[in-house]
Amino acid sequence: MAIQGPIPISFDQVFPHGCYIVGEVEQVKDFDASTNGRTVYAKDKTTGLPVWQVPVMDADPAVKAGSKTVAVKILTDVQPVPPPPLPGLPFTPVEFDGMTATAYVGQNTGRLAWSIRARAMRAPRTATAPTRQTASASAKETAGKEVAA
Repeated sequence: MAIQGPIPISFDQVFPHGCYIVGEVEQVKDFDASTNGRTVYAKDKTTGLPVWQVPVMDADPAVKAGSKTVAVKILTDVQPVPPPPLPGLPFTPVEFDGMTATAYVGQNTGRLAWSIRARAMRAPRTATAPTRQTASASAKETAGKEVAA
C-alpha cells in the first residue's frame, strides 16, 4: 500500500467548526520506558521531538457529546503555550498547524481511531462570526436540557 506513516491533513478538515482548549498542555509520558521513580517522556519516532498533548473540544454541533473531546499531540522542543483566552468565551479557541492523522485500532474497543498530531498551536487567524454565532446559538439551545452521553 502506498500510504505509510502519518497522513498530512489540514486543521479545517479535522475541525471544520473550530475547537477549544479544555485542559492543560502536558508532556506525554512513555509508560513502557518509565520505571518506578523514574519518568521517561515520549519522543516522536520520526522526528525525535518531545511529544506534548492538549485536550480540545470539537465545536461541531453534530458531534455527540461523549466524543467531543480529543487529545491533540504536539511535536516541539519546548512546551507549547496556549493562546490567550477571549473575553466572554468559557473556552479558548485554538488552531493547529502542520497536522497529521494516523489510524489505529483501539485496544479496548477494537474500533478504528485516529491519533491527531500537530507541529504548532496558535490563536485562530481570523475570528469568524458564523462560528461564534453557531457556538452561542448551540449553547442557548442546550441550556437547561439534559445531554445524553
